[in-house]
Amino acid sequence: MNNNLKTGGIFCDHQKAFDCVNHKILLDKLEFYSIEEKFKTLIESYLTCRYQKVIFNNNMNNNNSSKWELIKNGVPQGPILGPLFFLLYINDLPKIITNNNSMVLFADNTSLLITDSNDLDFNININQSFHNIISWFNSNLLILNFNKTHYMEFGTKNYYQVKTKVKYEHKYISNSTETKFWGLIIDETLSWNQHIEQIVTKLCSACYALRNLKNIIPQSTLRTI
Repeated sequence: MNNNLKTGGIFCDHQKAFDCVNHKILLDKLEFYSIEEKFKTLIESYLTCRYQKVIFNNNMNNNNSSKWELIKNGVPQGPILGPLFFLLYINDLPKIITNNNSMVLFADNTSLLITDSNDLDFNININQSFHNIISWFNSNLLILNFNKTHYMEFGTKNYYQVKTKVKYEHKYISNSTETKFWGLIIDETLSWNQHIEQIVTKLCSACYALRNLKNIIPQSTLRTI
């Protein structure tokens, strides 16, 4: 924006990201990163030939549980290895981005920042970049949630924005004036007003609780709270 470039962001939402990781693709990528032989065999043993079923009311009666099913996709989300495997799985995603664009990855949060000098190139750039993201997702058997994926164009308060339509085949993603990004609420003018309002509301609730507790509990406990 300081360099007078048109600037926009695509904030992607992965649908059941950890559950959709394909074991074969993951193992092939691990081999590409030189994780081979015994270590790779150990990871393969950790991921494959596992079964699961659903039990109702914690009762082992056959009428209250489903059949055992082989787990063909997904990484465990409890252990440390689960997120690590997912990061390795999507590690090559930024390579699809070209020009002056940049991508920010954090766990299953994927965001793309697009910049260009004029309206025509900007529209082509952003749609091509989005198309590349979808192609990568399809190739790696991951699913993008179009309903929760947002596009935002940034500018100053006095900047007249002609909303760009971002599409993939017959699907469009919605233009937004604000979105959540790693716990922060950002808007199209980067004013932080919406985020400040949310924090003020939380702080008001916290102050109200402290005022009501100060005559009931010791000061040391209040400090902890």
